[in-house]
Amino acid sequence: MQGKIKTRNLRQQVIIERKRRTCIFFALILLAFLCISLMLFGEKGLIKYDDLKKKTDNLDAELTLIEKDNKLLKSQVEALRKDPFFIEKYAREEYGLAKPEEYIFQFQDDGR
Repeated sequence: MQGKIKTRNLRQQVIIERKRRTCIFFALILLAFLCISLMLFGEKGLIKYDDLKKKTDNLDAELTLIEKDNKLLKSQVEALRKDPFFIEKYAREEYGLAKPEEYIFQFQDDGR
């Protein structure tokens, strides 16, 4: 009779150990799923990183264009300060000014 009791206790221990291992296994799977989800969709996740990287690239491209425009404007300002030919050209093109006794002809572009 004691042999049967020991066998039952041993079987119960095995069943309890299997249940415990199964619970631990599923808890680890759940924890891994949570970690992967946070890595992908969290505030510092890969998707957020990719969006920020695209925004950074766009801003860098925009900054490059603005820097080019800024250099052009600086060179124009410098030319307007020092070059009389450029001043005259700018006044003629932008404001339609002319020297005395000079005629200005303006033609309309009819799309041809």
